[in-house]
Amino acid sequence: MSLTVEQIERYRSDGWLAPIDVMSETEATALSEELEAAEAAYPEELHAEHRNNAHLAFPFLSDIARHPTIVSAVSSLVGPDISLWSTVLFIKEPDSEAFVSWHQDAFYMSLQPANFVTAWLALTPSTVESGCLSAIPGTHTGPTDHIDTFADENILTRGQQIADVAEDRAVHLELKPGQMSLHHPWLIHGSQPNRSTGRRVGVAMQSYLGGEVRPISGEHHVMHIAGQPIDETFVEAPAPIGVCTEPGRAARAAANQAFADVLYAGAEKRRSL
Repeated sequence: MSLTVEQIERYRSDGWLAPIDVMSETEATALSEELEAAEAAYPEELHAEHRNNAHLAFPFLSDIARHPTIVSAVSSLVGPDISLWSTVLFIKEPDSEAFVSWHQDAFYMSLQPANFVTAWLALTPSTVESGCLSAIPGTHTGPTDHIDTFADENILTRGQQIADVAEDRAVHLELKPGQMSLHHPWLIHGSQPNRSTGRRVGVAMQSYLGGEVRPISGEHHVMHIAGQPIDETFVEAPAPIGVCTEPGRAARAAANQAFADVLYAGAEKRRSL
């Protein structure tokens, strides 16, 4: 489903768009249950410190990333030639302290131009109580200085955060299971701890790259989604052909290593990915 002209204009103005219906609540709940089953079956591959790029080892997550409704909406914003830079499983346990500080995705991604977009799909209710994504509208015009905190409960790699944010302007992007939000790579956003009694589970496709996007530095492993072949300045990461196969785990490990090298460039330390 392509976005309407009104939706595109709203995204260009505010830097975000939500909610967008992707699938039924029943389908989203089934995927949440499949994820929990995969966590139980492959605990070494899916745990709190190892939730990046799981779409390269688990076909059901790769299928989410290539969902026609998501891809159609994304193509309305970045064009027909699309690749996927990474995915992150954003999971907050009930009544936990985990949070995401105010930040901009593009600040550490080493990509240009900024013709890419993050899709955040809810597999469980994402509400203010459960710590939904919050955003500051209109803050997607360019970079803002970040500081690295490496705070224990901060889900972000470096615990990076923007110090001065007009939090009184924040909007809360509440989503039902099966709905997604889209946000610009320079949009200032974050999320608070989960104070509900249920698990908050979201899959972030961070980010879908338009065809003209290129690396500034570092090695970038991306998965082809639609349109023309991936430019040779990227490394093409294959979609998985089985559940957590040896080639799939190897592709994920290589992508995560490259991912870490880019995100942690210049950092004083690293955390597990």
